[in-house]
Amino acid sequence: MASILEDDLSCPVCQDVYKDPVVLLCSHSFCKHCLQSWWRGKQKKQCPVCKARSLTSDPPRNLALKNLCESFVLKKDDRPPAGSESLCSLHGEKLKLFCLDHQQPVCVVCRDSKKHNNHRFRPIDEAAQDLKVELQKSLKPLQDKLKHFKQVKGNCDQTAEHIKSQARHAESQIKEQFKKLHQFLQEEEEARISALREEEEQKSQMMKKKTAALSKDVAALSDMVKAAEDELKADDVSFLQNYKAAVKRVQQRPLLEDPQLDSGALIDEAKHLGNLSYNIWNKMKEKVFYTPVVLDPNSAHPELLLSGDLTGVRRAEGQIIPQNPERFVYHPSVLGSKGFDSGTHSWDVKVRDSTDWSVGVAAESVKRKGNIKSKLWRIKFSGGKYKACSPAKTPVVLSGKKKLNEPKYQLIRINLDWDEHKLSFTDPDTDTLIHTFTCAFSEKLFPYICNKDKNLIEILPQDEDNDDGVSDHISTDYDYLFD
Repeated sequence: MASILEDDLSCPVCQDVYKDPVVLLCSHSFCKHCLQSWWRGKQKKQCPVCKARSLTSDPPRNLALKNLCESFVLKKDDRPPAGSESLCSLHGEKLKLFCLDHQQPVCVVCRDSKKHNNHRFRPIDEAAQDLKVELQKSLKPLQDKLKHFKQVKGNCDQTAEHIKSQARHAESQIKEQFKKLHQFLQEEEEARISALREEEEQKSQMMKKKTAALSKDVAALSDMVKAAEDELKADDVSFLQNYKAAVKRVQQRPLLEDPQLDSGALIDEAKHLGNLSYNIWNKMKEKVFYTPVVLDPNSAHPELLLSGDLTGVRRAEGQIIPQNPERFVYHPSVLGSKGFDSGTHSWDVKVRDSTDWSVGVAAESVKRKGNIKSKLWRIKFSGGKYKACSPAKTPVVLSGKKKLNEPKYQLIRINLDWDEHKLSFTDPDTDTLIHTFTCAFSEKLFPYICNKDKNLIEILPQDEDNDDGVSDHISTDYDYLFD
């Protein structure tokens, strides 16, 4: 009751018991100080509750409300302090009983009164214990919900930090890749400019030698022409006296062929500039590789470590990462970043020295948070044996020409024909079929890898123009992936 009365005697602005209350024409009351503070800086004097406009900036006091509030405060101050023995407000007796019908503590006098006639009572301590147990039961779902909310919030905080970490890591990888491309382009630029300058130097030297030879011929001819011209300018007697010698000198000089500019003397600009961008790009293709499957780090189990280019995976120590819905938490598994729901697709997985692995495909709705029992088609190697596992059948132990109890398969080629409902596994080294699943796939399928070993399993690059799908430029040094 006191709480209800206190709510009725509380100012709508400060939510405390009225102090010096005033009343507006709309009948709403407020502390005078609260109302003046509310109006401060506002052009219109409006009621804070109903927005009715006040005709005066100094509303009258609500004396009745003021007296009521002062009386309430005095009674409130006279109440016994917390922890002191409670008394019945009607009879002044100790509250030793609890009325089960009215659900309130009462004294022994109340028990015998008409108000509690035929009611059920319990000692105050027994009733309190029973109701505490009942409240605890009601509180348990809220406590569990609160715990879950805190866990989700903690995961959200962790996710926010992981997002920043992912962005920094991706940025670092992007810069590293572009650094390699820039280095390639710079080296290619220097090589082409060097070839141009080498040709320039070579042809400039040729022209220098040719010019020097022509300069000698020009000088000799000039001297002879000048001597003949001088004879022509002499008087007749002198000319005739020297004629024979002059004619002999001219006739004895062999008549040189007219000089010609040699073919190919100029810079071969077409060689240096023709299809320049295309030729550089074509050469760049020898330095970069296309991988048909890129792994999704957001689906990787916390104990899996992916390579920087997201094509390799191995078992490692557990990492503190967000438990997002896409992530596997039971098996050390990871999915490809892109799924297939039509067409044909092929990729090669190098299992190398791993002694416990599975490769294949998983449906988009495959279980991520528990033991996988369905929606997974794979070849498995464990305990020295190869098995073919699918949702519909018991695992099949594989046998063949190779000794399958030894890890002889270095490569597994996975061929998915979604439209024809076929998934086959072959050994590309010998072009031998290992196993084929036939199933009417109904949803998108993602490449799947499970690696329980610390040795690397890797998706190999392939040449899109190569019929066998595998690039000849495959690196054999994998240590750089985890530097």
